Amino acid sequence: MSNQYQERSAVVRIIFLAIGLIFIVRLAFLQLFDSDLRRQADSQALRHITQYPARGLIYDRNGELLVYNEAVYDLKVIPKMVKRLDTNMFCSVVGISRDEFDARMRKACKYSTYSASMFMKQISKEEYASWENHLYKFRGFYVQQRTLRVYDRPIAAHVLGYIGEVNDDEIKADSYYKQGDYIGKSGLELSYEEVLRGIKGDRIMHVDVHNREIGPYLNGAHDTLAVEGGNLYTTIDANLQEYAEGLMANKRGCIVAIEPSTGEVLTLVSAPCYDPNLLVGRVRGENYLKLQQDISKPLFNRALQAQYPPGSIFKVAQAMTALSLGVIEPGQGFPCDKSLVGCHNHPSARSVQEAIKMSCNPYFYYTYRRIIQQNKYKSIYKDSPYGLTVWDDYMHRFGFGQRLGIDLPNVRSGRIPDTAFYNKKYGEGRWAFSTIYSNSIGQGEVEVVPIQMANLACIVANRGYYITPHLVRYYGPDSTRNEEFYERHETGINPAYFEIAANGMYDVVHGAGGTAHRANIPDIDVCGKTGTAQNIGDDHSVFIAFAPKTNPKIAVAVYVENARGGGGYWAAPIASLVIEKYIRGEVTRKDVERMYREAAPCQKLPLPKTVKKKKK
Repeated sequence: MSNQYQERSAVVRIIFLAIGLIFIVRLAFLQLFDSDLRRQADSQALRHITQYPARGLIYDRNGELLVYNEAVYDLKVIPKMVKRLDTNMFCSVVGISRDEFDARMRKACKYSTYSASMFMKQISKEEYASWENHLYKFRGFYVQQRTLRVYDRPIAAHVLGYIGEVNDDEIKADSYYKQGDYIGKSGLELSYEEVLRGIKGDRIMHVDVHNREIGPYLNGAHDTLAVEGGNLYTTIDANLQEYAEGLMANKRGCIVAIEPSTGEVLTLVSAPCYDPNLLVGRVRGENYLKLQQDISKPLFNRALQAQYPPGSIFKVAQAMTALSLGVIEPGQGFPCDKSLVGCHNHPSARSVQEAIKMSCNPYFYYTYRRIIQQNKYKSIYKDSPYGLTVWDDYMHRFGFGQRLGIDLPNVRSGRIPDTAFYNKKYGEGRWAFSTIYSNSIGQGEVEVVPIQMANLACIVANRGYYITPHLVRYYGPDSTRNEEFYERHETGINPAYFEIAANGMYDVVHGAGGTAHRANIPDIDVCGKTGTAQNIGDDHSVFIAFAPKTNPKIAVAVYVENARGGGGYWAAPIASLVIEKYIRGEVTRKDVERMYREAAPCQKLPLPKTVKKKKK
């Protein structure tokens, strides 16, 4: 009998041990492997609060603060913790409707019922202060502080850029970002995002059943500190930028000014301009839509993205190429034969310097023909592709047909047509100089970006080389700089030829028969080149310049869209005002300043759809 009871006792013990083992395994599974349950438990006891770092500040070249931060608040919610909520009271306190509340809660639940997600973002400190004392009543809701960008002056929107909430693609591309984070979307904010954003920290807090913080978890042993972002020290002159934007009021086009010896961009204006503060805070979405729908395209950065026909400013590059190739001499003369290509009335140019001064179209027709048809082959259909390939190489030396490495996003390359382009357009062996001669005067298939035009002025100012245009001198506490922005890009053309170009450009402004007398500044030797670019609607007004002639301090390109009167009437005097403002610090020609600040020369939008016939 005792053996029978002993056997039963053993069985019972085994059963109890088995049940206990099952419970132990199950508890271990729940605590160690069931992340959903663990997350639910943690969310009811602990709160992970992201410590957003202060985004780096942005300064101009003289140390003036352009962009700084201001404290704002985000209201976050953990849907699973929202219990016994007086919805009407909540909506009344935070200032939203019941429909808005329901829509935001659905979105939060869709993201996660256990994790915190955004409910209301970018709440001002004044708004938050008005209902801060009521927040403890609403279990599942809490506030997180962050910063908002503030622009001290309403300038340089296309340079500085803006920040916005990350999208799904940006989150997938970089694990640093989570829902509700902000990222640079354009301008320097985008180009230097990793410098400006800093490093997020994490603070873990115990919370009670009423959603109130009761202290740090493990006395902060697992907390991490946020590291503030690095500052940017830009090349922009804020006063010159503001002045140039004022000159482009009521106009469409752009101004780019560069210090030739360094490649530092002094001002970059795309008109119409807009106040960067419009794209900050909760009104950003509404304002962005308005700007996006504006027919004049204020969001479009014309200085870096517009591809225009360069017009006659392109003749400077043509002349330097022809001289370098030896197909013309400095004292080469050509008749002003209007039967070849249209031109204004002036004497025939007897030299390259005179041709630049007079901007003679037939002169550069002859010059370009000598570049393209070098008599290397008997057939013009073989000779022209050879010459075009040589010409194409020289144009790239000037920075055309390629993206200049400026530290802003979405820069376009323009277009320098090559043999593949014309073979596709006309067929191989079916085109020659007579097909493409419009390139000689900066029309035809040639397209350049305004930053490339300003760079051309830098090349002449430097007598044959350029430094990559850039907008940031250095960044961060260690004054880090991009060494690529200090390399010289040589054209390989004799500097003596560029002296001829500089003399011709000086005569454009100061000489008899020059086309840009309106750019003349007393006691400053301005060297410039006008252009009138044909297109749909009224012609564009174009001008490039540098000053002084010796040891130049500034190079400028101005492009005014659909402005009747040509480069000498609109773009040239605007450029001269920018030059005078920078070199002297003030403008003495107040009547000229007032005239061009108030003028609205651009043809009204929308433009006619018919294309004007090009002059022959």
